[in-house]
Amino acid sequence: MTSGPPDLSAIEAAVRSDLDQKNAARELALKNCRIIIRTSANAIRSLHRGETDRADQLLAEARSLITEAEAPLSDHQDIYHAGFFYDAVKEYAEGVLTAALLAGEPLPLPAVIGVHSVPYLKGLGEAVGEQRRRMLDYLRAGRIADAEATFVSMDAVLDLLTSLDYPDGMTAGLRRTTDVARSLIERSRSDLTTAVVQERLRTDLGGS
Repeated sequence: MTSGPPDLSAIEAAVRSDLDQKNAARELALKNCRIIIRTSANAIRSLHRGETDRADQLLAEARSLITEAEAPLSDHQDIYHAGFFYDAVKEYAEGVLTAALLAGEPLPLPAVIGVHSVPYLKGLGEAVGEQRRRMLDYLRAGRIADAEATFVSMDAVLDLLTSLDYPDGMTAGLRRTTDVARSLIERSRSDLTTAVVQERLRTDLGGS
């Protein structure tokens, strides 16, 4: 007895529904991620220009885009933890943490800003570069004490990052971020030391 091909229509309908939802969630996340990255970068630029209100507004927009993308991703954790989405969240975290660091305010916890620990830590590591930029601005302005305080904050961030000795597979390349931060801090240490020595020489020569 021969039989016809199996009826796969129910299976097709089920998998198409699942994959259509996954694809829609992915497309929304990709679209939002591009805007989140751009918006967060603009917020950091605003911080360096002293436009804190504008930076706050841009970071709020980025947070809203993350929230919008997270809703459909709740059923698709493979996409949620994909590199492109975490990269965007990391840029947002960097913006929020840079704002706190430059203002000398306590850093918010990951749960407070609504991000996971890994993008939070990578954003914190990249914020060291923004601190270095601020430190150099202080040095150019002759504000040695402010530059020293910024450097102390940078060094404290590095101490935290280096203390978190977990496998790279868990932390999505945090070790490389930490290595870059360490390099920036060593260059900053050299720049700061040179500026301090030059300032002391000027003071000694002026007093003689």
